[in-house]
Amino acid sequence: MKLFERKLNSKQIFDGKVVKLFVDDVELPDGKKAIREIVRHPGAVCVIPIDNDENVIMIKQFRYPFSEVLLEIPAGKLEPNEDPLEAVKRELEEESGVNAQSVEYIGTMYTTVAILDEKIHMYLATGLTYKSAHPDEGEFLEVEKIPLKTLVDMVMEGKIPDSKTQIAILKAEKILASRKTGEK
Repeated sequence: MKLFERKLNSKQIFDGKVVKLFVDDVELPDGKKAIREIVRHPGAVCVIPIDNDENVIMIKQFRYPFSEVLLEIPAGKLEPNEDPLEAVKRELEEESGVNAQSVEYIGTMYTTVAILDEKIHMYLATGLTYKSAHPDEGEFLEVEKIPLKTLVDMVMEGKIPDSKTQIAILKAEKILASRKTGEK
């Protein structure tokens, strides 16, 4: 059996500022029909900025869907046809006031694979220089510097629920540790 679902029909039922919602009729691998509700998203970027002392520049932001302030790495959505590397540099400077000498790609994550097509391109930034943050209009943030080791502990203790932030912290720890030992 081939693991593939063929789209038979698609109907857009919502066209928002950030997302679009579609209801698709599909044919399953066994020939039966099903309905898939899909949220389409333009994609996003995130960056874990780490200074020479292995401190991470973090953002605190109120997240309306959860009615709480979350601790996250800098991130933002892609503009149409925007290069992810340029977007991540823009978001890093806007949200945290940081420029980086080096920005390297560390992977792409799919956030909610059953219903959402958002892809987040992840980056590690080093060689940091600081100036003033200038968030988008209507964006209210607090910037904090927290040791990477502390953040790893917070992830493992369940104190950082944001998935992109969890993944970036754990990847960054592994990347930096392997660089110290010369492993790949």
